[in-house]
Amino acid sequence: MMTKWLPRDTPSLVLTLCLLLGHAATATSQTLVERLGYPKDAILLIINNDDAGMCHAANTGTIKGLQDGLISSSTIMFTCPWATEIVNFARTHPDKDFGVHLTLTSEWKHYKWGPVAPIDRVRSLVDSNGHFWKEVQEVYEHGNAGQAYEEGKAQIEKALSYGLPITHIDSHMGTFQLDPAYFEQYARLAKTFNLPLRMASQATLEKYGQGELREKCAQLGLVFPDYLIYEELQNYGEVEDFWVSIIDNLKPGVTELFLHASELTPELEAITGTARKRSDELKAFTESGKIRDALARKNVQLISYRPLLELQRASTP
Repeated sequence: MMTKWLPRDTPSLVLTLCLLLGHAATATSQTLVERLGYPKDAILLIINNDDAGMCHAANTGTIKGLQDGLISSSTIMFTCPWATEIVNFARTHPDKDFGVHLTLTSEWKHYKWGPVAPIDRVRSLVDSNGHFWKEVQEVYEHGNAGQAYEEGKAQIEKALSYGLPITHIDSHMGTFQLDPAYFEQYARLAKTFNLPLRMASQATLEKYGQGELREKCAQLGLVFPDYLIYEELQNYGEVEDFWVSIIDNLKPGVTELFLHASELTPELEAITGTARKRSDELKAFTESGKIRDALARKNVQLISYRPLLELQRASTP
C-alpha cells in the first residue's frame, strides 16, 4: 500500500528536533560509502524484509530469504502474536540482522493486533476494540504523536528485553515517516536508542516539501541509507523484471529496498490479498538467476544495517 508524504510546514519540527535530541554530529565531507570504508563509487544495497513476526508464513519466508537468498536484514513487528517465533530464530542466529518494524496500524480485515504499551497510555492509537487503526490517515486523524512515541518506545524495549542486538528501525506502512509530527517522534526514537533509521530519498522528501529532514537528522548523528526504493513501487508490476530494472539503475551510495517476502500458505492467503506477490518476492530473491546476474553486472555489494549501526555508535557518545 502506497501512502504519500503529507506536505506540511516543517521549520518548527526541525527546531524542535534539534532542541529535543541534543547536539549535532560533526559534519563530514565524506560520503556514506566512504565512511563505511568503501570506494566513493561503490554501490551498496540493503535488502530488508519487512513484516517479520506478522504471521508464520512471514517468518518462514524471512528465514529462507536470510539463509538461502539475498535478503540481508529484516524488521520485526513486535505487536503481532508470531513475533516470538522469529525472535527465537534471531536469538539463535546472531549473525542475522534484525530491526524493529515500528507499527501503528492493523490493516487486515480479519487479523488484528494492538499496542505493546499499556492501552491507557496510548488510547488515541486504538479503535473501540483495542486494535490499532486500519489506515495511516486514521492514525493521524485520531492519534496523538506523543503517544506514538510511547508505543514505539515500548516496541523497541520489548525487542531489547529478548536480548536481541537490534540494528535499526523502520515504519510499518510509513506511519512514523509520512507526517512531520510523527516523524519527529521517529527521529526521537532513533536518537533515544542510538539506532539507524529508514529514510526516504532526498528527491522524495523534496517532492513533498520536507527536503531539509535528511540533513537535520544527519546533524543529530543519525545514520541512514542514501536512497530508498519507494516511489518506484507505484509502477510495481511483474516481480522479477521490476527488481532487475531497479538494480540496473542503482547509483553509487547505499540504497535500501524493502520486501514482504513470505511463504505462500493458506494462512497468508486468508490474511492478505497480496499473498501471491509476497510469495513471488521470496522466489525472486532466493531463486532468480536474473536478479543475481543484475547484481553482478552492477558490482553491487549487499550489506545489512549493522555497518550503519556500528558507524553511528562509533560517531556519537
